[in-house]
Amino acid sequence: MIYIENLSVDPYFNMACDEYILTKLDFGEDILTLWRNDNAIIIGKNQNAFEEVNAAYVDEHGIKVCRRVTGGGAVYHDLNNLNFSLFIDLKDSSKLDDLNFFVMPVVKALSELGVNAEVKGRNDITIDGRKFSGLAQRIHKDKLLFHGTLMFDVDVTILSKCLNVKPGKLQSKGHKSVRSRVTNIKEYIKEDVDVLGFKEILKKQLFEGMEYKEYVLTEDDLKAIRKIRDEKFATWEWNYGESPESNFKNAERFKGGEVDVRMMLEDGKIKSIRFYGDFLSTDDLDRLIAALEGQKYDIETVDRVLSSMDLRPFFGAITKDEIMHCMFP
Repeated sequence: MIYIENLSVDPYFNMACDEYILTKLDFGEDILTLWRNDNAIIIGKNQNAFEEVNAAYVDEHGIKVCRRVTGGGAVYHDLNNLNFSLFIDLKDSSKLDDLNFFVMPVVKALSELGVNAEVKGRNDITIDGRKFSGLAQRIHKDKLLFHGTLMFDVDVTILSKCLNVKPGKLQSKGHKSVRSRVTNIKEYIKEDVDVLGFKEILKKQLFEGMEYKEYVLTEDDLKAIRKIRDEKFATWEWNYGESPESNFKNAERFKGGEVDVRMMLEDGKIKSIRFYGDFLSTDDLDRLIAALEGQKYDIETVDRVLSSMDLRPFFGAITKDEIMHCMFP
């Protein structure tokens, strides 16, 4: 295992750092980073920023909006939130099918601190049924990025004001508000530590009994990361983009997450199509979109296109029948 120290609190830089390590650094070993963001809303790769974010509030309070390269839902970060990124060598492909392979080291480390956490649902770690960590992943060639949040002492009053959480999501989780379904780790730790102290304790627990090396990002590394930051993650086009024109819209929530489909239908064909939602994709939807655009908008044609592709990298646990139901309600 290799550990990379990232002391930046700039969310655009940190998203770029994840992408750089995933796509450019190859040590033939797994890599871990622990990092923090200053006040920011981090939205999932496939989400519609205009609908997920309370734009008036974040603009007024100088809170950055940053889109990550992984699926899942929107989260709020501040300096009392600790994030982890694991970069896993996928030569052993069986790792992909076992969420616990990635999560249990974190759960075990928290257990050593007296925190009884458990994996729940499709991508959450909880304490007493309340979420403190959201997880997401992305594959690039033979390497996987698996990252997540650890809410240590986050200001949940700000969190609830930043996000436009849809009632269906709250109902599916059995809660009436964002604040009621999340919690902070600090409430359950007996030791009097701040987030940086927690980071060091967690790091020690994660590496207990394991040999690891520390890699220091070089000036060339940092220059390349800043370039990705400036040209991608800090741009309006990446974080918001334009909401495409559409004359068909339908959104439904399934066990594997929400799917919101927008289509421009013209002369009985799919002129353009976009999928939004908090589903857990590990790959871009571009190939799927290209396959659907220009096709007849009828059940048989669309079913044939969807059946010809493995949809799991695009939609995670969302099934072909559920996508069909969303496109043909």
